[in-house]
Amino acid sequence: MSATGLPAPATDTLKGLLDAVSGERMATTVATLAGAPFTGRRVGTAGGAAARAWLGQHLHDLDAAVTFEPFTVAHVPEVYTVPTVHWRDGTTSHRLAFGREVAVHLASADQPLVRRGDLAVAGTGDPAGRWLLVPSGMTMFDAYGHAHGALGLLFGRGVDADGWHYTMLAGPNPGPLPILTLDTATHTAMLAVPAGEGWFAANTPIRRLDVPAANVHARWRDAAAGQPDLLLTAHYDGVGDHPGLRQPAAADNGSGIAVVLEAARVLAESLPDGVGLSVALLDGEEAGALGSAHHAAQLRQLGAAPLVVNVDGAGHLHEAAAVEAGGPAHGLLAALDQAGRHTGLTLAAGPVASDNRRYAAAGLPAVGIGAGMAGYHSPADTADRVETATLTAVARLVVTTGWLLAAPSTTVSS
Repeated sequence: MSATGLPAPATDTLKGLLDAVSGERMATTVATLAGAPFTGRRVGTAGGAAARAWLGQHLHDLDAAVTFEPFTVAHVPEVYTVPTVHWRDGTTSHRLAFGREVAVHLASADQPLVRRGDLAVAGTGDPAGRWLLVPSGMTMFDAYGHAHGALGLLFGRGVDADGWHYTMLAGPNPGPLPILTLDTATHTAMLAVPAGEGWFAANTPIRRLDVPAANVHARWRDAAAGQPDLLLTAHYDGVGDHPGLRQPAAADNGSGIAVVLEAARVLAESLPDGVGLSVALLDGEEAGALGSAHHAAQLRQLGAAPLVVNVDGAGHLHEAAAVEAGGPAHGLLAALDQAGRHTGLTLAAGPVASDNRRYAAAGLPAVGIGAGMAGYHSPADTADRVETATLTAVARLVVTTGWLLAAPSTTVSS
């Protein structure tokens, strides 16, 4: 017996499968998905549709039966032009860089016209005709209470290690006022300007769109009665580009897509007869995990109960890969744990706030695996920062998990 409890011949077979995992192939997939033709892959965009078509063809070339499942995503926010933002501290005028010093808040009203007014602090003095700096600790609800007649609200927000604002698509509905977020240094500098000496001028060009979306489904084999049915999932959408700012979405989640494609390629040729294998490449995750919600509801209606392994981020492996289990996932989690020990990849319980939660909420056994990296949801999420070694380690983990789930029970240690 091997250290993992598998007979030596079985271990030799698994070793051959793991040797077939190609980090270079996955790195090429990540670079392709992060390329300009796919333009950030936001749901409902031409870039997202181009990525979907490319993925469908890729799966077809792997001899899968491929289908596309359309659905609609409502109220997707889009900054449709670069906002113009200037301010004056009493002596010097400044223009703020979009994406670094300033961003449009998801709760902002759409205001395409640049409006100028004095700077003031929310809760002090007359707000009418002024841009209000919201002090740290004041809620948006309270800020609105101090903003009658104001031109807009200005919140301070930290930037990431690369100096970028974090882009989000899922969040609050638009409110009655224009709202911008400023990096904390700029926000602090504005708060220090004496009352009546500074002004601010800006617009907030953000709209909400109802857009088409589609999941990509691929199946190699159906599960026989009483046999496991493995479903590998990852979302292919990103937060999308901003005007003038490429946001490649390489690690989040080009890397997860690459791992799922590679693991499916290896498993499709090796799983025993009767074991089911399918892939769902999901749209709309960044808008609220809507693709997986759509798919999970379909599976529940059909009475299907696949074992779901979702990969959201395989860009940089720190000390361990994060794992979150949900639903009746005891057996799935046990196989994943054994796979981690066999491949040498340390696993740690941690939040994986992604599509796995939608499947688990539908009562399906599901695990989420995450090995994210800094810079995601920003222009810093580039393919060159995704580690080939991390792609390989996570793909080997998924392959081993699938192989163990398909193995006869006598070959798996308790």
